[in-house]
Amino acid sequence: MSLAEIVQRGWDAVGAGDFDALVADYEESMNFVMPGQSDVLVGRSAFREALNGLGGLLPPGFEITGLRQIEGDNEVVSIVEWKAEKVANSQLAVLFKFNGDRIVEERWFIDTEQWKAAF
Repeated sequence: MSLAEIVQRGWDAVGAGDFDALVADYEESMNFVMPGQSDVLVGRSAFREALNGLGGLLPPGFEITGLRQIEGDNEVVSIVEWKAEKVANSQLAVLFKFNGDRIVEERWFIDTEQWKAAF
């Protein structure tokens, strides 16, 4: 399975609300860097716990309208097209770094001013 397929499997798990399946592809000591790049969750258990409140972390009406993966050496970038109640159309990027076939870091890149205004 390619790294891009592993990332896509994770997005599919998010869409299905199966967060246990999502975190299965992450290393125990993984890092999650949230939008704004200043908040970091360390460890798979902290990441999994944060997923329980996912609805509150996303803008009202958040919907992914397009998704594609770009695979490099030990990394995948997801280009995510999205919309929300206060945002008609936008994009963000998510970088996934790998150690073998396990994700060691997930880092979101987003227009933080637009993201804040979406709430």
